[in-house]
Amino acid sequence: MTYSSSIAASRRGYVRRNQNSVRFSASARALGPISNTIVLIVLACLVGLLYLTQVTRTNGYGYTINSLQQEQSQLKDKKASLEVEAARLQSLNRVADSHTAKNLVSVAPSGVLNQ
Repeated sequence: MTYSSSIAASRRGYVRRNQNSVRFSASARALGPISNTIVLIVLACLVGLLYLTQVTRTNGYGYTINSLQQEQSQLKDKKASLEVEAARLQSLNRVADSHTAKNLVSVAPSGVLNQ
């Protein structure tokens, strides 16, 4: 026996004369019906867990978007009220500085009516 065949024989256990040193197993191992069911249940649970995490994340973004939309509407209302107030304050200056207002004659009270 050569060195390589002696090492190969020691790995297989024992070798007899005129016997194949390679054994082929005729039956392949397969999962049984209970194992298949358990594996399918575990996979379904994992898919459900992934779905729930995605839905939860999406809902979190929805709350953020809703709060930003509320803030946007409040800021639009505030802008509109500030525009109205700015127009009101500017109108007093425009009227006082207008050509027509400068040409008006001031009138002093001439007297009091008695009845």
